[in-house]
Parts: sequence; structure tokens; C-alpha cells
Amino acid sequence: MLSLVNTERAGAGCPAVRTEGRLTTAAQRHSQDQADHRNMSHTGSDGSTVGDRLDRAGYSWSTYGENVAVNRPSAEAVMAAWMNSPGHRANVLNCAFTELGVGMVTRGDQTYWTQKFAAPR
Repeated sequence: MLSLVNTERAGAGCPAVRTEGRLTTAAQRHSQDQADHRNMSHTGSDGSTVGDRLDRAGYSWSTYGENVAVNRPSAEAVMAAWMNSPGHRANVLNCAFTELGVGMVTRGDQTYWTQKFAAPR
């Protein structure tokens, strides 16, 4: 996923993002929460926002963005869907973001994906 994101960013003149462990933790937890509740949303089952979840993971952010998806069978398929959606594409190509975490959980026949983009404070 990181190479797919950075290929898109390079084409738009943005610097590459790097993987960040706390963002990955937050993304994985959100994918798990979505799978557990079978609900794709930017709001957690406990009412949490993206910022709340980054705070809980111990990430001190200055800006962030989140992409979520369900039922895409591969990283390539979910990236293609995100790049064809203006809001998701804007997150991928936001040059202010410097770090990325990705989560993915499969529950039965559904796969829940989360990308957390951010820049530290």
C-alpha cells in the first residue's frame, strides 16, 4: 500500500509519506472496530473521531485525513477506488501529509480498509 500511495503522490508532485507505527495502530484498530460492528464509517462505534483515535494511539498531530473502504479484495483495488473518489483522492494527494498508517481486517466475506494520513505536531 505504501508504494501505491507514494507512486500516486509522486505523480502529483508530492513528497513520499513514510509508515508511522502509531498511525498504523490507529488504522488497524479502526478497521477492527468497523469489522466487529460491520459498519464502515469515519466515526468509531464509541463515537470517536479520527483525531480522538490518533490521540489514543499517542500520535501528536498537526493535520490528518482518513480513508475507509469495505469489500475491495486487494490493496490495488482499494487504491483504485480511492483515486476515483474526489475526497479520498484529496487525502492521498495532500502534500501536507508526511506519514501514513494502514489497517486491514477481513471478517467473513468483507474486508475493511483504513488509511490514516497525518503530519506530526
